[in-house]
Amino acid sequence: MADDRTDPGPAARARMTEPFEAGVVVRDLELMERFYRDVLGCVEVHRSRVPASIGIPAGLGDELLVVWLQVPSGGTVKLIRPRFAPAPVQSALSLTARRGLSYLTFHLDDMDPLVTALAAGGARPLSDPVVVWARGRRISFWADPEGNALELVDQRGGVRKTVGPGRSN
Repeated sequence: MADDRTDPGPAARARMTEPFEAGVVVRDLELMERFYRDVLGCVEVHRSRVPASIGIPAGLGDELLVVWLQVPSGGTVKLIRPRFAPAPVQSALSLTARRGLSYLTFHLDDMDPLVTALAAGGARPLSDPVVVWARGRRISFWADPEGNALELVDQRGGVRKTVGPGRSN
């Protein structure tokens, strides 16, 4: 009898040819481009209008404008603005109370500069305290200006110290 755990699955047989991309549907494309560029350091690599003749049969709803942003460490975030503005994110729900994709994770050597930039760039912390220690790593969850969740992770070791009210380092 074959052991299913030894089968590498279709992904191993069909070689992936590009780094992973994540799509984020946005209401205000200019605001979100500025945030991902200025705060997270992403760089626009492509922009395309997807006509309704493609968007509808592809299951995307209608006409879209898509902006591909290269993440400094690799991979791409696609900001997707549909023809009709989507409903706002239900941010009152905890991340694990939502279905589907919950957040984008950014691995950093030191999250402190980004924590400061996120607050100044219109994001709000979801973690309490803002930076949490978990299994030798520091993590911090944020909502971008439209409420999409972002996770920061760094492997900085050392002694934990308090850096201000509600924030640990």
